[in-house]
Amino acid sequence: MANKEVVLTYEGLKKLEEELEYLKGIKRREVAERIKQALSFGDISENSEYDEAKNEQAQVEGRIAQLETMLKHAKVIDEDEVNTEVVSLGSKVKLLDMEFNEEVQYFIVGSAEADPSKFKISNESPVGSALIGKKTGSIVEVTVPDGVIKFKILEIHK
Repeated sequence: MANKEVVLTYEGLKKLEEELEYLKGIKRREVAERIKQALSFGDISENSEYDEAKNEQAQVEGRIAQLETMLKHAKVIDEDEVNTEVVSLGSKVKLLDMEFNEEVQYFIVGSAEADPSKFKISNESPVGSALIGKKTGSIVEVTVPDGVIKFKILEIHK
């Protein structure tokens, strides 16, 4: 991931920056306090509280490093430049699931921001990559583990 460009929306960038600030400030202090408290219990060779706190410290530092790398290689999508003629990163796409005759709307984002529970799908996901570059009215077939899903693109928004 060191040299991979991380595509983010402004919202996604802000979220990562806030997480980084929280981890570097509040969370680091909390973990340091837990380590200090665990050390006060004496012998660290049989001190599970100390081991847990050190493990948490390693996880926090690992996530900080990951976030810093992501932010260093971030490319922010300018909403004003999102094309509404074809599906692209930053597009909100209203689709018709042709099998179930149901409408669904997805927001196409970079993989760092993907959250399917909030209908934010990665441009690298099967559905996201199949939609990229398609126009309103297009029928898109997506191969998924259960077979093939057909969507009709109804609308493309910023």
